[in-house]
This record gives sequence, structure tokens and C-alpha cells, in this order.
Amino acid sequence: MRALPTSAGLVDNLVAVVTSRLLDPLEIVLDDGVLDDGDLVDALRARVVLKAKGWAAEMLGDDDYVAGRAAYRLIAALYPGDEPFDPPAQWWLTPLGQVVAQRVGFPGLEGVSVPVAAAMLGVSRQFVHDLMKRGKLDRSVDGTVSVASIRARINERNAG
Repeated sequence: MRALPTSAGLVDNLVAVVTSRLLDPLEIVLDDGVLDDGDLVDALRARVVLKAKGWAAEMLGDDDYVAGRAAYRLIAALYPGDEPFDPPAQWWLTPLGQVVAQRVGFPGLEGVSVPVAAAMLGVSRQFVHDLMKRGKLDRSVDGTVSVASIRARINERNAG
């Protein structure tokens, strides 16, 4: 199992995601000559770097409430939609995905499929089955892998 990302890795990931999902589209939509000098976009990019450092500090800090609040706010802003949050398995391999898995689990779900559990933990599907067989991961009421047990496993791994 992999270690959680460093603060610098999380900051870099947050800057990249906020830029690609929010700033770049904004620049395209507002491209009416107002942004020709780039001052506004440059100011926003600089602000995102500063904010990303704060978000990373909150999500990697000791306060679970603050960490969860920051994670939920970012997910809501970066992945809006009418459907429940359902990122591809690869998303859980990103620094943001790893921190979300540790701090809040899978937003809105009590249980996830084996492939998603494997992605959240950074292990193979077979290893997830092995962990379940050995009682190291629990099943949720609907038979999926318990998100609470995934979080506990991540936190146990990172405490040692």
C-alpha cells in the first residue's frame, strides 16, 4: 500500500485540477478581449496556488472536521453535477483522491465495490478479497466493502 501524498504533491495536484477544471474554462468563456493582457488570469492563478497550500494544510492537518469540510468543498466545486459523486478508479490514485479516501472515505457512500476499494487503498483487487477474507476489511449492509473499514485501514497503515 502506498503512503499518503506529501503536502507539496497535494498542492501541485490541487493547482492542476483547479486550473484545468475552473480557470482554463473561465479563461475560454471570458475571452472577449478583457483578458488579453493576462493580468486577471495571472492573478487568479497566483491566488489558486496560495489557496491550494491552505487547502492542503487543512486536509492533511489534525482536525478531522476541518479536513473533511475542505475535502467536501473541493469535491463539490471541482466535480459538480446532478448525479452523485462517482469518480473513475484512477482518481483515487491522485494525491487528492488519496487524501479524500483517508479523511472522508467515499463521499455519500457507506460501501464500495471491490475495484473501487482496491483503488482507494492502492492495492490489487485480489488483495482486497484477501483482506476481507482475513477480517481486515468489513462488508457493508449491502455486501460491498465498508468505506469505514477502508478508512480505518488507511489510517492504521499511515499511523505505523
